[in-house]
Amino acid sequence: MFGHNKGARHAAKAMRRGARMMAKGLGRGPFGRRGRFADAVDGEEHGHHHGRGGHGRGGMGRGRRMFGQGELRLLLLGLIGEAPRHGYDLIRAIEGLTGGAYAPSPGVVYPTLALLVDEGLIAEEPGEGSRRAFAATAAGQAEIAKEAATIEAIMARLRSQGEASEREASPSIMRAMANLKLALRSRVFAAVFNEQVAHQIADILDEAARQIERV
Repeated sequence: MFGHNKGARHAAKAMRRGARMMAKGLGRGPFGRRGRFADAVDGEEHGHHHGRGGHGRGGMGRGRRMFGQGELRLLLLGLIGEAPRHGYDLIRAIEGLTGGAYAPSPGVVYPTLALLVDEGLIAEEPGEGSRRAFAATAAGQAEIAKEAATIEAIMARLRSQGEASEREASPSIMRAMANLKLALRSRVFAAVFNEQVAHQIADILDEAARQIERV
């Protein structure tokens, strides 16, 4: 019972620290009330997936699971191990890894940073202003060395997803997809549309899919 209460107090302390850190970042700049990263979502595996053809970039789809349990913690620690960074730097760094397709929410980044501070793996660097960079402690560097393969695998996966998003966003493919959508919509709502026409359209689409697979 004592251990459970101690763990609960530790978690509550980390969440309070994360809330204070997020409040510092949300006051101005990109974290402003209507800023690019203003919408916080629950769960460490979620963030902002920027859709091609709409606002932002990316083709991963909003709300898709991005990180497994503990992966965001390791990724943030690894990035901080490369160079001291503050929360906004970390969000931009992860967005850069994915080619702009994904950015984690401040609502998951700051509580995770608070947890890393409480674990003694990172510490705020002395400095002026509300945004202070975090640096890896000796214990943090040891953890990074221990988990180096996992951290690199996470980064490689993010880069791969970014590359896939870039290929999907080819201007010629996006144009062709838009034309197909327009043609389908026009034909479906035409005066003459029945089951026979639907089958003919389906056959054309199936054949196009087969040809694309053979390219």
